[in-house]
Amino acid sequence: MGYQNNGIGESYQETDVGAVIRNGREVLLQAYNWESHKHDWWRNLENKVPDIAKSGFTSAWLPPATHSFSPEGYLPQNLYSLNSSYGSEHQLKALLQKMKLYKVRAMADIVINHRIGTTTGHGGKYNRYDGIPLSWDERAVTCCTGGLGNRSTGDNFNGVPNIDHTQHFVRKDIIGWLKWLRNTVGFQDFRFDFARGYSAQYVKEYIEGAKPLFSVGEYWDSCSYNGHRLDYNQDSHRQRIVHWIDGTGGLSTAFDFTTKGILQEAVKGEFWRLRDPQGKPPGVMGWWPSRAVTFLDNHDTGSTQAHWPFPSHHIMEGYAYILTHPGNPTVFYDHFYDWGNSIHNEIVKLIDIRKRQDLNSRSSIRILEAHANLYAAIIGDKVCMKIGDGMWCPAGREWTLATCGNRYAVWHK
Repeated sequence: MGYQNNGIGESYQETDVGAVIRNGREVLLQAYNWESHKHDWWRNLENKVPDIAKSGFTSAWLPPATHSFSPEGYLPQNLYSLNSSYGSEHQLKALLQKMKLYKVRAMADIVINHRIGTTTGHGGKYNRYDGIPLSWDERAVTCCTGGLGNRSTGDNFNGVPNIDHTQHFVRKDIIGWLKWLRNTVGFQDFRFDFARGYSAQYVKEYIEGAKPLFSVGEYWDSCSYNGHRLDYNQDSHRQRIVHWIDGTGGLSTAFDFTTKGILQEAVKGEFWRLRDPQGKPPGVMGWWPSRAVTFLDNHDTGSTQAHWPFPSHHIMEGYAYILTHPGNPTVFYDHFYDWGNSIHNEIVKLIDIRKRQDLNSRSSIRILEAHANLYAAIIGDKVCMKIGDGMWCPAGREWTLATCGNRYAVWHK
């Protein structure tokens, strides 16, 4: 795949916020892990841009680029400083420039649920931001986390001052900052960190204000378990994510944590989990595929944190599933660059099949088999796939094997 072919025409792409979601031909790369801040990251990524583009990725999600109390970037303080443990402002801009040249969009990690104060205020807490841009006072911090603002409109991120998004001055400043990231710094896409922490209506307002081309929210809460065993029915879990997307007016997508939770149990020999009672995929993908961002692991669930990891021996079955199915698939940096050339090349093959067969976020799907050791489906009437130990191949001479590997195979017409 030449990098000219990524996604849709540049002309209306820059102004039409809904165009990327409508087009539905995204393949995302999470371009870092939990340890990346130790490795001269902006420069490392700059060298990989040609490969990222050639592999067919449309957008690369970068770690938080602004000044942070923690090296990973998730405890922000001075939002207008672009010198971070990932590299200098100069190195970041060189990376963004190269990504623009190769037509890969840059996704900024937007951490606006909480912010570390610079000085003590009300109650002796660090809940003021004197001496730096966006020098808010205690009213910017929710009363549940030591400020003089209103109650939080979401869940608390404990131990740090949570931002009160109900305050007009806060929202005005955040929109100003997001516009700066979008129009001056050169990010095109946004990923909203800890989206459970504040109401989705504010995400809608921020997207309308700053006009990113593509947005995704991290709405992550626990799946339904019976003891340690995952329940078959995860409708209440996916409903909460769908409700959040709805709250953004459908302007944002969301990570499909439901699909991740189910898929990583299914690959252990419980493939019956991959068909819901209506015969559809059981995650957000089955209900609102154009707004579902599918993935196997991220810097929290995998990497060195490994809070909820995908079984490592089943990674390629996982990618054979998400890269052929509806939704907006995401590949994790570690799997693509740290797990060896063979996995890198197998993932590239699957992306290539997705693009050549013109599969998209809304492609139709017919699930043919979903048993303990076998799952098979036809997607968009053009691609057919199976995963699991079970023997299976499609009936009819029109099918040609496109790629296969350990416990997976993909055919096209």
